[in-house]
Amino acid sequence: MEQKPAQKVLVHCLVNLGDVVLATSAIALLKQHFPQMRISMLVKPSVAEVLQGHSLLEEVIPLVYQPKERSWRQMLRFVKELQNRHFDLSISLDRKLRPSILTLLAGIPLRVGPDRLFDNKPSQVRRLWSHAVHTSDDFLNTHQSELFQDVIRGAFKVKGSAKPVIGAITNNHREKAKALLASLPQGNKRVALCVKGTYYLKNWPQESFVALIDRLSSQTGVSCLLVGAPEDKAYAQQIADASSVPILNLCGETSLLEFAALCRQIDLLITIDTGGMHIAATTGVPIIGIFRCVSAKRWAPLCKKSYVAQHRLPECPTVDTPEKCPMHYCVQDIPVEELAAAAERFLK
Repeated sequence: MEQKPAQKVLVHCLVNLGDVVLATSAIALLKQHFPQMRISMLVKPSVAEVLQGHSLLEEVIPLVYQPKERSWRQMLRFVKELQNRHFDLSISLDRKLRPSILTLLAGIPLRVGPDRLFDNKPSQVRRLWSHAVHTSDDFLNTHQSELFQDVIRGAFKVKGSAKPVIGAITNNHREKAKALLASLPQGNKRVALCVKGTYYLKNWPQESFVALIDRLSSQTGVSCLLVGAPEDKAYAQQIADASSVPILNLCGETSLLEFAALCRQIDLLITIDTGGMHIAATTGVPIIGIFRCVSAKRWAPLCKKSYVAQHRLPECPTVDTPEKCPMHYCVQDIPVEELAAAAERFLK
């Protein structure tokens, strides 16, 4: 790619919440080396809020579309919007067809993307870019944030590494989190649990969460709360109802940045592998992450205080994404005692 760095850059990342959070490490690396760049990020509307007030981004652009609809008129209007912004470089951090077509039709002269990002399959999307970049050869054992940053290292011939950065946590976010936690007993350690993932194969059994909560409450005197998306509330309430101790169910009660603010006011997060885990990792809260068939080496929380629970059975296959896993019992091999011991160490 040409040596002179671009001035206006569009990074498209039309993927899920956790992936977008990890992709911000590539934005941070780019700004380390080229602080004069004016970077905009194209994302799904559902994740745009986690980037609000982002210190490294000039603009967050939500792309509203239905993946299975061929709304050419809508897409052409969006092409015109991109043309009006006069980007001179686009970087694909999703390897998606739609944004690659949009950036080509918008006439962005330099279009960069990775030869592989979420899987090892070859893709014809690279034909729409002006430059394809090779990412790590040790694909399955490299953290996803490093794969995102490989795109920047390869495209600009730079070195170094950076951590993910989310949007700005405001006083309003902090006050909302404080109000939600007000019903918990004062003086108790606060433990939040995210009990449901996007894919059911990520989930630890509900009865195991109940046993863990009851043990922590009886042995350490903690106050427990459940966090997650609105659609997780009923599932989480089943755990709360089965427990012998009162549990505050806050699923669906916070925005993404309010959740980040809440993480700064608790003592521990125990969580399934979710996007919320990666948000929490930027806040400094200690994290216990529960993983099953997807490699923890690739998706572990990037924070100083963390414990990863993953028991890979000898016959467990290596897969890119959880929905490809043919086995349904790996996660049940993670004992309650292991997570309780890890939690007790953090709480001391």
